[in-house]
Amino acid sequence: MRILFMGTPDFAAECLKKVHSHPDAEIVGAVTQPDKPKGRGMKMIAPPVKVFAEENGIPVYQPATLKDGTFEEELESLDPELIIVAAYGKILPSYIIDYPKYGCVNAHASLLPRHRGAAPINRAIMEGDSVTGVTAMYMDYGLDTGDMILKLETDITDDDDAGALHDRLAEMGGEAMCRTIDMILSGSVMRTAQSDDGATYAAKIMKEDCKVDFTGSARDVFNFIRGLSPYPGAITKTQDGKLLKLTGARISDKNNGGAVPGTVIALDGTISVACGDGAVEITAVIPEGKGRMSAADYIRGRKISVGDVLSI
Repeated sequence: MRILFMGTPDFAAECLKKVHSHPDAEIVGAVTQPDKPKGRGMKMIAPPVKVFAEENGIPVYQPATLKDGTFEEELESLDPELIIVAAYGKILPSYIIDYPKYGCVNAHASLLPRHRGAAPINRAIMEGDSVTGVTAMYMDYGLDTGDMILKLETDITDDDDAGALHDRLAEMGGEAMCRTIDMILSGSVMRTAQSDDGATYAAKIMKEDCKVDFTGSARDVFNFIRGLSPYPGAITKTQDGKLLKLTGARISDKNNGGAVPGTVIALDGTISVACGDGAVEITAVIPEGKGRMSAADYIRGRKISVGDVLSI
């Protein structure tokens, strides 16, 4: 089967890796976002999909836009029978969705219709979901509203943060796409229309979304912190007004003693902080202008005291 792959970040690269290993898949090209400058030196960095594709001899295409038929000539020359999409990052126009014989399918990192949208992995943890997964679906003109092909599920445990869950779902995304290829080739593929009942939208994470609100329960604050870890990071400010990212946490068994939410109630290798109900223990942080460190190292090297209030 002639397949055109469209995707950009690590999640997509893992899917491409799995599809590339499928014995019946001929990857005719990989479409990905343009290289972007990153870091202090603003060095141009290639997307992970481009890196994998070039290492494996897959032609790479990086159109700045897909609008107004700008990729149509290349699409016709590639002539894919199936298009596989995973976290590409742009809305696909109808001339792409409608082109391939076997359709345009997507690996979406949630159990649709829950968490449609850009940040399903983060939002699933932040909202306290106990299970999530990957949905293989046919793309249509809505936002993750197309007919579903199959779902693969995984539990979300207290040991998961967004990074760990991302890696697990990326593996599952590749598996879902390989199973989809098998089903199409065998003629056994089924389509299940999505219902809007239970549908939620996982909006892109913006800076304003990262501010920790300690007035919530310890469970809510814990979910919030790990749902934003390792990136972009939950943020608060120390007593002296310095930004502090919280990248690791666990629910504390300490009594908050009725302290104002955000108050540091203990420093014993972790930073115990009062919440609206209960307390959390911060285990890892990124201080303003510094790299990630353990809470113990931060306590030893910074002026933070019991009674300080973290707030933003």
